[in-house]
Amino acid sequence: MTAPAALSPRRLLGRFVPPRHLPVGRIDVLPGLGVPAPVGRLPGTPVDASLGRIGSLEVRLARTVGEVKRAQELRYRVFYEEMSAIADVRALMTRRDSDAFDAICDHILVVDHAATEAKPFGKSRPKIVGTYRVLRQSVAERHDGFYSASEYDLGGLLDRHRGLEFLELGRSCVLPAWRGKRTVELLWQGIWAYVLRHRIGAMIGCASLEGTDPSRLALPLSFLHHHCSAGPDWRVRALPERYATMDRMAPAAIDTRAALQALPPLVKGYLRIGAKFGDGAVVDHQFGTTDVFVVMPVREISERYVTFYGADAGRRAS
Repeated sequence: MTAPAALSPRRLLGRFVPPRHLPVGRIDVLPGLGVPAPVGRLPGTPVDASLGRIGSLEVRLARTVGEVKRAQELRYRVFYEEMSAIADVRALMTRRDSDAFDAICDHILVVDHAATEAKPFGKSRPKIVGTYRVLRQSVAERHDGFYSASEYDLGGLLDRHRGLEFLELGRSCVLPAWRGKRTVELLWQGIWAYVLRHRIGAMIGCASLEGTDPSRLALPLSFLHHHCSAGPDWRVRALPERYATMDRMAPAAIDTRAALQALPPLVKGYLRIGAKFGDGAVVDHQFGTTDVFVVMPVREISERYVTFYGADAGRRAS
């Protein structure tokens, strides 16, 4: 009787932690348990992928798997340590917020060249202080679709606008010490440059209000429903099994100033740009939030912001 063949480290790890299957064209990153993941360059990402700069702050695409991991660590600090997201075993072990979509998304980073942090072997590197995750429709359709399709029915929207390329925005966060005008401005500079580079026709995504009881969010949800709803051509409805009504107050009962104050800064930023919102909210118990759907057709973005960032995204170009 022959002895059983020894298991490779990858197969042994797979007995305890489900492997992370990444699409072809990305580097295969092993999950958790202290196993080091490769940190090599992301295929197809140019070295000079800078999208803008203000002083020591630069916005650019993540260039390596290691930078994506550091963005995931930033997200963990904000979503799980600062906010009320509930970490699963994998997140607790890795101290990173990650999912399968990270492998097919591009990651927009704001790095501070004046705030360095240590890396292995005593070297230093600029600190990543803000991030946004973006997913193009042409990429999503080759894999598992959009992240927001787990909460909203996107079929009608995409069918009505077959000639457009959609871009999904998500996982936006900034470290507390950098939550100022310059960082937010650079994140939007990066998104606008990315939109122009890839000829995006509309931006979509889920934005979050903190808390999982929609009745406690009646004022901001009702304000978005009555005053900021997308028209029929752009409207998206929450999936039936996840639908929570946003129409919780009569229009006459809404204090507009108080409603705006109750909205998160990110949602107010979307409103200033000209975004509209879908039909129905969705409670996300893992992240401790109530989500709303955002849609921003590029041709309807406020001219004020197009002028501010430049029709060619050149205002903050480095």
